[in-house]
Amino acid sequence: MNSPARRPRIALVAGEASGDGLGAGLIAALRERWPDAEFAGIGGDGMRREGCQTWFDAGELAVMGLSEVLRHLPRLLKLRRAFRDRVLAWRPDVFIGIDAPDFNLGVERWLKQRGIRTVHYVSPSVWAWREKRAQKIGASADRVLCLFPMEPPIYARHGVDARFVGHPMADDMPLQPDRAAARQALDLPADAPVLALLPGSRLGEIQRLAPPFLAAAQRVARAVPGLRVCVPAANAACRELLETLFADPQLAVPNLDLLDGRARTALYAADVVLLASGTATLETMLAKRPMVVGYKVAPMTYRIVKALGLLKVERYALPNVLAGEDLAPELMQDDCTPDKLADAVLHWFRAPQDAAALQPKYLHLHEQLRQDASARAADAVTELLEPAAVR
Repeated sequence: MNSPARRPRIALVAGEASGDGLGAGLIAALRERWPDAEFAGIGGDGMRREGCQTWFDAGELAVMGLSEVLRHLPRLLKLRRAFRDRVLAWRPDVFIGIDAPDFNLGVERWLKQRGIRTVHYVSPSVWAWREKRAQKIGASADRVLCLFPMEPPIYARHGVDARFVGHPMADDMPLQPDRAAARQALDLPADAPVLALLPGSRLGEIQRLAPPFLAAAQRVARAVPGLRVCVPAANAACRELLETLFADPQLAVPNLDLLDGRARTALYAADVVLLASGTATLETMLAKRPMVVGYKVAPMTYRIVKALGLLKVERYALPNVLAGEDLAPELMQDDCTPDKLADAVLHWFRAPQDAAALQPKYLHLHEQLRQDASARAADAVTELLEPAAVR
């Protein structure tokens, strides 16, 4: 336990639920090291429970989609100006921007230029596209806290101080999930084949991916007797859209259960998972389930990205990126068809030995990411706080 000459002040910003969870864990870990520290900024219920004074609520930053951002831009710019001025007047010993790079990196750069030490927690995906962003991020943050081990070497190439702290999701999820308990919780038969379907958490993703995913599930259901299909809906808007799609007779899937949330329980219960590319692929890996990853973006967007060479990776799904090999089939853009998706899913049902061979690889990656992320992040912030102890 440290005994600083004065109480350190730590300002934080989290702009959505996942960031609020990261912030709450970090505040709790910092409180163990600095019991008298003051915390203030932008956050949600989790950060408030840990004693953070929130000048604005995290929900005020939670804007998704280009049209929404444009509509809310004047309000967001006004909020950012008011917030950074208040932070500067408060004179924290360190400012921590948690994810939300569009908001946080600008605030960090402005504060850093005025002598405030800055940390960015959760690196943007510099490993996937526009690596040169790492240099710009370094202009904003004195230190970057990374969730994945391949990220700090990229920042090192650009002279940026970045630390791998591990992934909180790996800390939260058990190394050996309880499938039987998950099936009981979802009222699924203990011995039935189960497919979990996760076509995304954004409405645009669902509109593009749910139709080919459901058509693939139809084909799988014809080939796998007694198949149960679970589809978690991230929120009420997602559920409404999914219900509309399910009402189409051409997309009807037998024995389908639409769930309110409970995605992780569905992953634990499943034999195989068909899902959109994104963070859910990491969660599926940590759940130790074989998966098939599909994704589509708007055709024009895809052509622009390919033409400009913005993507720098051969693999998209996080388990494949982390492993450096193809653990999960990736069916992207024109390959994301019902037939190809169904064939890939059926392989996992028909080749249980291949699914079993994934388990030690998944376990190794889980252990690699399971680093007590909040504690390691707090250690990295404490190194920047130490000078405050003698001021």
